[in-house]
Amino acid sequence: MLKRILQKIRPLVSAYHFLFSFLGAAYYRFPSSKIKVFAVTGTNGKTTTVDLASRIFKEAGYKVAAFSSVKFEIAGEEKKNLFKMTMPGRAVIQSLLRKAVSKGCEVAIMEVTSEGIKQHRHRFINFAAVCFTNLSPEHIESHGGFENYKREKGKLFKAAKTTHIINTDDEHSGYFLGFKSKEKICYGARGVSPREDCRALRATDIKSSYDGINFVVESTSFNLKLKGSFNVYNALAATSFASLEGIKLEVAARALSNAKVIPGRMEEIISSPFKVIVDYAVTPVTLEAVYKEISDHFDHERIIAVLGSCGGGRDKWKRPVLGEIAAEYCDRIIVTNEDPYDEDPEEIIEEVISGTKGKGEKIIDRRKAIGEAIKGARERDVIIVTGKGNEPWLCLEGGKKIPWSEKEVIEEEFNKNANK
Repeated sequence: MLKRILQKIRPLVSAYHFLFSFLGAAYYRFPSSKIKVFAVTGTNGKTTTVDLASRIFKEAGYKVAAFSSVKFEIAGEEKKNLFKMTMPGRAVIQSLLRKAVSKGCEVAIMEVTSEGIKQHRHRFINFAAVCFTNLSPEHIESHGGFENYKREKGKLFKAAKTTHIINTDDEHSGYFLGFKSKEKICYGARGVSPREDCRALRATDIKSSYDGINFVVESTSFNLKLKGSFNVYNALAATSFASLEGIKLEVAARALSNAKVIPGRMEEIISSPFKVIVDYAVTPVTLEAVYKEISDHFDHERIIAVLGSCGGGRDKWKRPVLGEIAAEYCDRIIVTNEDPYDEDPEEIIEEVISGTKGKGEKIIDRRKAIGEAIKGARERDVIIVTGKGNEPWLCLEGGKKIPWSEKEVIEEEFNKNANK
């Protein structure tokens, strides 16, 4: 009965969101017609790609707007994204684009999410180019399956027929290459297959270490200080956007060499006597990539995980999977609260612990979990705290939100322990 009711009202809900998108665009006088808007979608890498692309455009002398899960930046003025959503709706995006136009910005780079597409937040935005980073299972319960999730992403490419930028190393790239566009850029690190309709951008001679990543694109050397070999792809995506404006590879390389950290993404908060790293990592793919990076490239004695327990009301399937991945790479695993919303936090944590092969410890209070990890750390240990990144809230039942800063909590707990 409930399923039939939901099926009947779904078109009405969709129409409601579509109408608000139109009204927002109309109210702000369709600002995307006066600025070049570049969109980044995919499961992982969106925030970093937006950040790196904005750095390149600024290095090239452009006035830039950038909208991500971390911040809204317009012509050098930054505000934290406090919406607890990557792509806000209700005309917020249109208002930001109008402000960017009024401030004289020439380009705007933004994240576009599957939930945003589902709710028509991308409508009535004239995209100059759209980029696909990668795809792995996420928001499965919300979309009713992985194929539905993929189709939502595809709607962005169906709507934007200008330039499509595709990571051809991803196994799902063929689906996105199938959409018609005036121009295509294919980027990758494993060798981009030649296509007549696709200009290739390839990274070669990749070397990753604790200090960063080095690689070459068309004889131009790139030296990133960012941790994580996966950032090669984010750098290539950002460079692809810049190439559309004729920005030289040398300018892109110079801009990216100055990027030292993306807030909440492999961000090193404490360096000695042990290390404490923060990363958003809420999917199995990203969590494994983070753990593998630490295992392969950090000088470490033990890896201690403070594992966020997967937000309440979504993607329950991945909870034990996250626990399994932590058990494979980490010597100690403390499973703690993340954003339980209206679910029982203890039940969520137990589901994560069920995958840890007996290695998981339960500490519900996130601050106490971080403090316990720091208190028990030894010289050359690496503590990796995942699940929140730089998000500004802990979200509890009944819509309650508690202000939160992972970085500040780590620094406070570290200083508290150091003074004992």
